[in-house]
Amino acid sequence: MQRIRTTQIGEHVGERVKLAGWVHQLRELGKINFLLVRDGYGVVQAMTQDADRLTALRDLQNETVVEIEGDVVAEPQAPGGLELHDIAVQVITPVTETVPVALNKPVVNVTLDTFLNHATVGLRHPRRRALFRISARVMAAFREFLTGEGFTEIQSPKLVASSTESGANVFNVNYFGREAFLAQSPQFYKQIMVGVFERVFEVGPVFRAEPHDTTRHVNEYVSLDAEFGFIENHFTVMALLNRLIRHIIARLEEQCAAELKLTDVHLPAIPETIPHIHFRDAQQLIFERHGEDCRGEPDLAPQHERWLGEWARETHGSDFLFVPGYPMVKRPFYTHPDPADPTYSNSFDLLFRGTELVTGGQRLHRYDDYLAALARAKLPAEPFEYYLEAMKYGMPPHGGFAVGLERFTMQLTGLSNVREATLFPRDTHRLTP
Repeated sequence: MQRIRTTQIGEHVGERVKLAGWVHQLRELGKINFLLVRDGYGVVQAMTQDADRLTALRDLQNETVVEIEGDVVAEPQAPGGLELHDIAVQVITPVTETVPVALNKPVVNVTLDTFLNHATVGLRHPRRRALFRISARVMAAFREFLTGEGFTEIQSPKLVASSTESGANVFNVNYFGREAFLAQSPQFYKQIMVGVFERVFEVGPVFRAEPHDTTRHVNEYVSLDAEFGFIENHFTVMALLNRLIRHIIARLEEQCAAELKLTDVHLPAIPETIPHIHFRDAQQLIFERHGEDCRGEPDLAPQHERWLGEWARETHGSDFLFVPGYPMVKRPFYTHPDPADPTYSNSFDLLFRGTELVTGGQRLHRYDDYLAALARAKLPAEPFEYYLEAMKYGMPPHGGFAVGLERFTMQLTGLSNVREATLFPRDTHRLTP
């Protein structure tokens, strides 16, 4: 008899089947006994009036790994409307110690630190598992859309000789006696590869040695990056990103119904065209609506982003909002300035429910412009020679963006801390598990 998954049980009503998984809960009530078995996809209930059928589980704890055979019977009161009768249980891996995190409750009722300390087990909880299945679907939809748009997936080095954005925010590595760094982003390499494939994307880890300890930041996260050539300006990039986000949301709706229901997730409102407001106008709006004068400041504070998110929802019925035109002083040296006003940039942030989700824009593409930008930033050209070589030998106008996967999952599912959307977080305090 071939093992089936719990989600396939509905295809076998009236048949005898074999399942395998973990003991989720055992309730012995005397005349009637219930055994809930969980595999990597769901939970199925088994019922027996013969207590001897459960003898193998005596003195064992939840999470014992078992194989179970039984007849599939329709039972409206059972979870999913089906359960197993006439069961036979075989123990594969016994567990004799109490599990540190209760997994058979509707929600995990421990502090975040306690959960993360025992994440190796806690991640088995159905709701937690559902969160990361949603996250996996986001990655799959990202790849699917961009591949369909003629992009080639790349994998860039994570050990690099120079920092990408700021030397103060990198992790130093001893590389055979030489100084190296963990990559802050694949930015330089994805730009270089525009000269090879024209359109590229990457899904991979990035590392930020930023000492802040907030609910929105971790020091290692998964970055969904894209870069492509022959653009007109940053609005070309925004248009592609608009279609990408709509594709991801559509795929989640099609493919993650069970996970969305289990986690009580309501998919965001996203119009055909995501609205946008220039950075300068956004600051004026904040002043007019909330009386806080941030005009002239080079960046938006988290509260400013939340206010803009509220405005986008009220005015445009959108959970997403583009804010293009950030000041050049807050953008990396490779950012293309706005030709009409070089103090502002051809870059943007995409806010999702009032939180920055994506940063992107148009890059410089002429070699001489890079030399001038490096001089203005008081950065030496030597560490960037390999990068500048690609610009020296012909690079088209290009641009791209980066999406933080964990922050996307956090905003999508309504979590209060990005660590809850990270499998095994790495922050200023945590290196294990």
